[in-house]
Amino acid sequence: MQIPFLPISFMTSLLGVGILYAIAPFSYYSAFLLGYFIKERTRQPRIVIQRKQLISVAVIVLLAFGVGSAVQWQRSQTVLPSYGFNYGGGYSSTDLWPYDVLNPSNRLPKLAEKATFSIEDPKDMLVLDGAEAAFPVYSAFAQATYPQEGLGDNSMGEFVSFTNTINAYERLLKGEVDIYFGAEPSANQLQMAKASGHELLMTPIGKEAFVFFVNNNNAIKGLSVQEIKDIYSGKTRFWKEVGGNNKKIIAFQRPANSGSQTLLEKIMADTPIIKPLKEEVPRGMGGILEQVADYRNYEDSIGFSFRFFATGMNQSTGIKLLAIN
Repeated sequence: MQIPFLPISFMTSLLGVGILYAIAPFSYYSAFLLGYFIKERTRQPRIVIQRKQLISVAVIVLLAFGVGSAVQWQRSQTVLPSYGFNYGGGYSSTDLWPYDVLNPSNRLPKLAEKATFSIEDPKDMLVLDGAEAAFPVYSAFAQATYPQEGLGDNSMGEFVSFTNTINAYERLLKGEVDIYFGAEPSANQLQMAKASGHELLMTPIGKEAFVFFVNNNNAIKGLSVQEIKDIYSGKTRFWKEVGGNNKKIIAFQRPANSGSQTLLEKIMADTPIIKPLKEEVPRGMGGILEQVADYRNYEDSIGFSFRFFATGMNQSTGIKLLAIN
């Protein structure tokens, strides 16, 4: 009886539409039972269903639906549908093409005169990689210092790569990347470097604001660092506890070892952080993978990022930056 579900299961594994796993069997069995009861109405003599049997079946059905509903409700509190897309070799939550060195009409800042430092020989070009928020920085660096002629159509893309913070640090330690651009490494990434026998040489090149933001309709205009810690530790669960509406706080995070998550951990210090919201991401025939959900601009949500990424690269209309302390 499960054979009719195989095509549906195959399609849902590709699409990530998890609810179909429940709807399809329910619809199939309902249709089967409907046909069964219609047939039984014309049968002579009719089968007599005992009251105890009916109660037993009803209890089983209610238990099945009860457990299924409880699981679905629980997942709805912590799991969201997929959002974001792959760009280059990494997972991105915004379109990086406007800052891509291969884009002839990119938005990258350009020097008024020739750069005082340049790399003329393609053999001397270094492989660059980094964080999503830092992509415009090292892409503009490459545009100003790398030769614009004598390369293949997409050769520059081999040197100006993007795999985001988590993968870029791993590539750096493996020797696949020469320079990483982004925030400081996490404790785990420093441990990875030590375990691989490498030392990360960190050179500050600029400062950037780390910001928290909410939906424009949120009455909250600012928070203290302690209130931020209370929210991300789970101690504060409703906006009314910090002067807002009586709505549950939807606190978004970033994946472990990402630049912004590392800074949140730095702010939280020894205070434990609550488990992050997840999203379902389809991964081909392998089914669905859960990963940390990127920020969604819900009315009751709060998120964090770097200022230029939040207000320049992403240009998320409908959010407001919070005053901290």
